[in-house]
Amino acid sequence: MNDADGQETLAESTLLSHLLELRNRLLRALVATLVISIPCLYFANDIFTWLSAPLRNQLPEGARLIATSVVAPFMTPFKLALLAAIFFAMPVILYQVWAFVAPGLYRHERRFALPLFVSSVILFYTGTAFAYFIVFPVIFQFFVMTTPVGVEMMTDITQYMDFAVLLFFAFGLAFEIPVATVLLVRTGIVKREKLAQNRGYVLLGIFIIAAFLTPPDAVSQTLMALPMYALYEAGMLMSRVLVRRDTAAPQDDAA
Repeated sequence: MNDADGQETLAESTLLSHLLELRNRLLRALVATLVISIPCLYFANDIFTWLSAPLRNQLPEGARLIATSVVAPFMTPFKLALLAAIFFAMPVILYQVWAFVAPGLYRHERRFALPLFVSSVILFYTGTAFAYFIVFPVIFQFFVMTTPVGVEMMTDITQYMDFAVLLFFAFGLAFEIPVATVLLVRTGIVKREKLAQNRGYVLLGIFIIAAFLTPPDAVSQTLMALPMYALYEAGMLMSRVLVRRDTAAPQDDAA
């Protein structure tokens, strides 16, 4: 066997081992999600009651949510339970991603990536908590107050679930801005000085993104855009601290 055949065989075996490792990681994430979905399905109605509380608390006396489909009282909590399973399994899913890419990183890169992984999980759940406890009461009160006279607000449970879950994941992803900012600076895709010089464009872009991710009203858009910009500034600060700390690490690895 010549060197070319040996290198080709080695490349094929390496690719196969990576694919097997990827399959195992995906299966572990799937199993974790399925295990977590069991109690979520059992408490599906309770989860929906908890999720709908911010709106029900703002509705006029005697008003309630409605189901416009025959199967909605069953299917809506069922779908919500599956989404809740993914939500609660997110740390396991992200860990499997981290465990898959970690062996290919240098030691200083692993030291850099692990805090980002932990921060991304914390920020994701912080964003969803911000949406539920801060944003939901404000925007639902705004919607109820602006209901025209003679119109009774009767929200379908499926439409409400879609709306609430969208905002949950939207705010969870929006709160990942510090991690995204650090990654952009650390990988050299964008210079930190360039980001600092274009703060006005960044603020404009944040408001545009918030307009797409939130309902078409200025209240919810502002409630998302302002924390996003504050997190952007936090990411700028984190990138300056972490990148300076990481500059000497490659020399340590080489030594």
